[in-house]
Amino acid sequence: MFSPFVNPPATAAPDQRILLGILCMCFAGALFSLMGGTAKLLGVNYSSLQVSWARAFIHLVFLAILFLPSAGIGVLRSRRPGLQLARAAMLTSSNLCFFYAVTFIPLAKAAAISLTAPLIVALLAWPMLQERTTPMRVMAVLTGFIGVLVVVQPGGELFHWASLFVLGSAATYGVYQILTRRVAPHDPPMTSALWAPLTGASLLLLAQPFVWLTPMNWGDLGLFLACGMLGAVGHYFVARALTLAPANIISPFQYVQLLAATCIGWLIFDHLPDAQTWAGAAIIIGSGLLLAWAQARGR
Repeated sequence: MFSPFVNPPATAAPDQRILLGILCMCFAGALFSLMGGTAKLLGVNYSSLQVSWARAFIHLVFLAILFLPSAGIGVLRSRRPGLQLARAAMLTSSNLCFFYAVTFIPLAKAAAISLTAPLIVALLAWPMLQERTTPMRVMAVLTGFIGVLVVVQPGGELFHWASLFVLGSAATYGVYQILTRRVAPHDPPMTSALWAPLTGASLLLLAQPFVWLTPMNWGDLGLFLACGMLGAVGHYFVARALTLAPANIISPFQYVQLLAATCIGWLIFDHLPDAQTWAGAAIIIGSGLLLAWAQARGR
């Protein structure tokens, strides 16, 4: 198995590597949707704090098995521990908000709103990273948030307050991505990869005495294990995708996650998106593609 942070062999033809990268990103989107489905199933009986802790802890175990035998415990040393703690707290908050929200709203609706994360990154890149912004990028971000309003329908009879938690999940995930870029010049990727689940599992462990419920049966235990492994393997394939092909080519394929979430929501929960969700999702995806196009051309 390749490390997700080591470049693949250079023997593959460029077109083959790009196609493989696209497939890896699509596969990751399917895994993340399955993870959301398992979290929704577990949310019927278990606290989202417990589900989020299990997801972080199992992710940590996966990465420890992958990295520690070769890199040793010294890989955890960070030159910017404050930044690492902040980015880990953002990722933990994002997972917690999403897992809590999907207990109440359909998976596809949550997936559609969560697709605003790249737009939030674009919005925050100027104040937090001093990256140049342009009118085209601003237009893409504003259009995307119009799509969010179509999905969420604030003030309408179909509005559900849990939708705001998904928006919070997307916002904190966007900040997590910004902080990851800020810490990248200081710490190697393996260090950052381990700090996120280690911090998340440690923080959420403090809440477990108040919310812990021992899994009722082997099926629930399997769902807890699946939730953590799906997230860990999903992140692995995102990292692999980004080593195989440029980000501007790969990123648009994250929208496959919406289709996967729709299929899983229909097959497991008998939920299909309503017309407003499809319309809003189309606007969000369109704005994301416009943003990717603008960034690729420096506009």
